[in-house]
Amino acid sequence: MFLTRNPFTIVPLVVGTLTPEIEAAYGEILAPYLADPETVFVISSDFCHWGRRFRFQYYDQADGEIWQSIEKLDLQGMNAIGSLDPEEFTAYLRKYGNTICGRRGISVLLNAIQKMNRDRSKSGHELRFLKYAQSSQCRSLDDSSVSYAAASLVTRH
Repeated sequence: MFLTRNPFTIVPLVVGTLTPEIEAAYGEILAPYLADPETVFVISSDFCHWGRRFRFQYYDQADGEIWQSIEKLDLQGMNAIGSLDPEEFTAYLRKYGNTICGRRGISVLLNAIQKMNRDRSKSGHELRFLKYAQSSQCRSLDDSSVSYAAASLVTRH
């Protein structure tokens, strides 16, 4: 599967529905592991699930076509995540109700980053979004789409 000489262990974590307080507690538990350069975290999540079948049809006509409104909504979420502030991401989710299915795992990661940075007394990380896509470009209320975004957390030198 992987070409490596060093053995490694994969520890899968499935994150369900959590309160912000529990997200913070898990973030605190995971922060030392995130700080370890020998550890790699992979967080997986789709972004907006838009359409009747998902029971989510947020649409701001001022943004243009439906797919453009979805993109703007997702970009606002990506900016909230990129702030590395779990409270900003939670506020975004409360305001818009975006159907980001991995929002709890993302929030746990943001809490871990916040704890790690607090322990180091400065922010040494930057979250960079690498790719964004939609499964289809919705043009009518009968359409549906799922958005995808890929990001990496990098250490600033």
